[in-house]
Amino acid sequence: MAEQETIHVADVSEGIGGDATADPGTPVELPVVDVLTGRSFITGKSGSGKSNTASVVIENLLDNGFPVMIVDTDGEYYGLKEEYEILHAGADDECDIVVSPEHAEKLANLALEQNVPIILDVSGYLEEETANELLLEVVKQLFAKEKRMKKPFLLVVEECHEYIPEGGGMDETGKMLIKVGKRGRKHGLGIVGISQRPADVKKDFITQCDWLCWHRLTWDNDTKVVGRILGSKYASAVEDLGDGEAFLMTDWDESIRRIQFHRKETFDAGATPGLDDFERPELKSVSSDLVGELQSISDEEERRESEIADLRQELDKRDQRIAELERELGEARDLSSMADQFAQALLGKAEAPYREGGASVAGNGRSAPDGGSGGTGGGAGESDGDDDQSVLKSYDEAVAATVDGDEAADADTDTDETAADAGDADDADTAAAGDPEADDAPPDDVEPVTRADVAESALRFDDAVELGTREAVIEELRGRIEALPELSRGMLRHYRREGVSDPVAAHIDAGGDGDSGHAYSRHRPVRRAGLIRHAGRGHYAYAVPDLIREAYADRLDEESVREIVRAVETAFVPPAERSYPPDADPTEVDVGVGDDPAETASDDEGVSAREGLDAGGDVADDDGGAVDSDGDDRDATGSTDRRTSALSDAARRLAERGRTADE
Repeated sequence: MAEQETIHVADVSEGIGGDATADPGTPVELPVVDVLTGRSFITGKSGSGKSNTASVVIENLLDNGFPVMIVDTDGEYYGLKEEYEILHAGADDECDIVVSPEHAEKLANLALEQNVPIILDVSGYLEEETANELLLEVVKQLFAKEKRMKKPFLLVVEECHEYIPEGGGMDETGKMLIKVGKRGRKHGLGIVGISQRPADVKKDFITQCDWLCWHRLTWDNDTKVVGRILGSKYASAVEDLGDGEAFLMTDWDESIRRIQFHRKETFDAGATPGLDDFERPELKSVSSDLVGELQSISDEEERRESEIADLRQELDKRDQRIAELERELGEARDLSSMADQFAQALLGKAEAPYREGGASVAGNGRSAPDGGSGGTGGGAGESDGDDDQSVLKSYDEAVAATVDGDEAADADTDTDETAADAGDADDADTAAAGDPEADDAPPDDVEPVTRADVAESALRFDDAVELGTREAVIEELRGRIEALPELSRGMLRHYRREGVSDPVAAHIDAGGDGDSGHAYSRHRPVRRAGLIRHAGRGHYAYAVPDLIREAYADRLDEESVREIVRAVETAFVPPAERSYPPDADPTEVDVGVGDDPAETASDDEGVSAREGLDAGGDVADDDGGAVDSDGDDRDATGSTDRRTSALSDAARRLAERGRTADE
């Protein structure tokens, strides 16, 4: 390329700022090297002709075989394809190829190594970040390759104020364009910035340009920029320039000329639409080989994204499967724990005839008929050679130790109750009266239980776990409630209404007197049944909902808990009272306790869990019997034995499994 090679782009024009040495119409030519490798700025308001000027310069360069790359922000340069084989790359279907930042290196190779003109159309990208990243990567590749090749190449950037604004910070793309403006010339990489608002373009870029083209401007801020760079007379005259007319300032001849640019020859895709029919010309296509090279990159990227999507989907499936297995494992552990507790409870229940028939439980305050304590005393149904009793011996010792702990805790928390029992001879417990025959007489109607019976019960429990334990829990709790004396059930109704109360108040509310000894005697069966729990300072709380929650390991929702509570309460709460609020006056309820418990219970808002409760009432006590409403003792080995000792051992241990940890 000859150093003196030029392109004819405009002619001298008349008016202020005209060339005094040349007549109007004199050709104006630009040196190709300075245009390709220099820095330039073309500006003017919309419709003044700035895009036409850029197109005229580009057409002349393409006519002479010089490569360019146009960063098209508005999609108005594709008209060049009417005359030139130029690659149109972007995001629209109208483009020859859809490109992404991964195509940057290949685009730079095509432009510099294969001399392919390129329109980089960024107008079709929905995400501005994607368009900026594409431009940044392409400019980086051009700058890096030009350091080695040093081939004259022109980069044209439309709406450059969006990348290199005067106000505010610049992103990495703007910084890269400024770098090209400052250092690109020495490598052969030139740049043309185009904007309709010079006041919005960073002044560091404008002041470093080798040639500037000022089309018509009318805004004060913009004309002030003209005044600072060209002079005041040009600031006034720039407002009167015609379409395509401009002031051209060039460093190579240090001149300012008023010129009229030629009209571009290719299709004007950026023209304002009018009333005439729009006819798009036939556009030339680039070589299919060029598009194929870029398409292979697109195909590879699409394949990689598809593989990533498949891997992510597979990972999500595995995460879901892991979560499902962890949930199943947790449920299996819970069921296993419940099964172990039920099996131990059933084993304890099976031993009951042996312990009560003639053996004394260590530490329970009873004496064997032969005067011994804390061991076997040769009771009915027991022999030294009994295999079943020998097998269950270790379990019996563990139960005895638990009973010791319960009695010690009961002595600390129920001092009021102990004092009341000592002061009332009529209502004292059978054990306190010291009746060994009543305590130690073996039940006549109990058959010995063998290990096979225990194993069979455990198997039945496994089946119950599979089928659900709701009915078993309801039956167990209703059974212990129905075993209470009538006055004790009345006290339980009092606790249900009040939530937390004391035995004397409950006794009076149930129809008893204010004597504390009487109150605590009727109170004991309710406490032993686990239906109330010590709440501190001589007060007790209603515990049926907590027993149900514990029986299901706190895995039931509150609505299910309330449903089971209502089913249990049919055993002692009359239908009319179930619809009363918890604080209702008992005198307002005229339905007796003996009404049909099978009636459907209404919602009960008075049942709630109470904070600060101890682990529940006693499981074992000195007493072997319960006191009825008239104060008469009933034998522990009678028909109420199972009920007055609270839940059956199986249900009790299920319901109170968390008590030991709390204590």
